[in-house]
Amino acid sequence: MAYNLLASDSYTIINQSVLTEIDKKILISLYEPIIGYSAISLYLTLYSDLDKLDLMSLDYTHHHLMTIMKSDLTNIEKSRKALEALGLLKTFVKKGNNTNEYLYLLYSPLSPYEFFNNTILSTLLKNNIGEEEYDNLIKYYHKPNFKLDDYEEITSKLNEAFTSVSSIEANNEELRKQTRLGIDIDNLIDFEYIMDTIPSGLINTKTFNKRMRELINQLAFVYNIDTIKMCDILSVVISENGVINKDKLKEAVRKNYEFNNNGSKPTLIYKTQPDYLKTKIMDKSSSSKMIYVFENTKPYDFLMSKNRGVKPIKKELDILDHLATDFKLPPGVINVLIDYEIRINDNKLVLNHIDAIASSWVKKGIKTVPEAMETAKQSYKESMARKTKNNTNMKTKFASVPSWLESTNTRKEVTQEELAELEKEFEEFR
Repeated sequence: MAYNLLASDSYTIINQSVLTEIDKKILISLYEPIIGYSAISLYLTLYSDLDKLDLMSLDYTHHHLMTIMKSDLTNIEKSRKALEALGLLKTFVKKGNNTNEYLYLLYSPLSPYEFFNNTILSTLLKNNIGEEEYDNLIKYYHKPNFKLDDYEEITSKLNEAFTSVSSIEANNEELRKQTRLGIDIDNLIDFEYIMDTIPSGLINTKTFNKRMRELINQLAFVYNIDTIKMCDILSVVISENGVINKDKLKEAVRKNYEFNNNGSKPTLIYKTQPDYLKTKIMDKSSSSKMIYVFENTKPYDFLMSKNRGVKPIKKELDILDHLATDFKLPPGVINVLIDYEIRINDNKLVLNHIDAIASSWVKKGIKTVPEAMETAKQSYKESMARKTKNNTNMKTKFASVPSWLESTNTRKEVTQEELAELEKEFEEFR
């Protein structure tokens, strides 16, 4: 049942765990790139509302959250659902006559070991920050290896350090401890169909245990695989003893994805700009509308729209993947670069020119769409100045450049004519 969140709705926070300073660092370095700063801000705000013992909060209204976070209810609810999806929060509600009462149960983030060994979370993180940053995080959380060959262990045992005392009956079940939810997704795979399809001699009661079902569901989510295709893959990797090798399954699923996607891996070109790099739109200017389009369109879909609905060819896909993996450009920035390149090069993607732009943007540390637009605008002006100096009629070649390249006032309100033209140009995104 859906509940319409109101500013007057009350909420109480119950802490289900023990949050440490290390956990806060994990939230920012591992979770924030996936769900954005707004969701992490909500988590930390709820945590700060707890009492001095970090057990339970007073009753607050959601207007309190709106005031503290300087945010609207829509964003708060979106952030709450993101926390729920990644296992950091559980939400309960009791319906009232005029307002509803919410209970927010806070849970600790997964440990780095649990996080990086979670198929969905590790894949989402890598897709959002790129392979280089991902590898850096792996190194940061890696357990140091120290050779103990030349050392002798002299650690004392309990009975060596203390004398025996009479025991008392322990009853500490209610004491707080670190509690983690992990993440939960709907069952995407019909296991009854799979067990009916695979020959009975190949499966046993342990073939599809709880952990294996979770892994299969996670792989289905990450690589967008349905039950029938998953059944075909499982038939190949399952052993004659009914054992499914996890590594072989992962490799088979990955190869299936690459085969059906021109050899590409699930990368940023199929994602939109991550929330933590998005811009808070404050006006209705043409520039703001363009920013929204760039940030909320996947590079693959953006390029396809530029091709008038025709799917990008392998060469074009390689360029997108090249920008995402080799230059680590975020999706929204890739869209700006592609739009700029197509406009100034007669609807062509010239790899050498794209590489030069991408390399320059990486050196400048460009991560957001407004930064990319402003840099492209400046490059366009400098290019036009050079060309105009050599040929006063040169500008006619660039008659189709987007208005955002030539605009000098990003706060200028759009006229009805400009709005109609912009709507027509980007109607494929709606």
